[in-house]
Amino acid sequence: MEKSIETRVALLGIVVEDSSAISSLNDLLHEYGSHIIGRMGLPYREKGISIISIVLDAPGDVISALSGKLGMIRGISTKTLYAKVKGNG
Repeated sequence: MEKSIETRVALLGIVVEDSSAISSLNDLLHEYGSHIIGRMGLPYREKGISIISIVLDAPGDVISALSGKLGMIRGISTKTLYAKVKGNG
């Protein structure tokens, strides 16, 4: 019998202040694509930034790893919000 891995549902908010970071951002999101439920990006041209929302259903360590890797990219800020309900895995 296969043991299911408990997952969490999370919203990852990303603010891109340096457009040169977008390639690295997209590479990481592609790497974690199997955990991404949805993605919405909004360019805020007047302020010269982009705001991206990523919804994930993944094990907690996967969400933390993605958030940490994104936070290390210069010109990107992130915040993660976890749903109180856990995923089924």
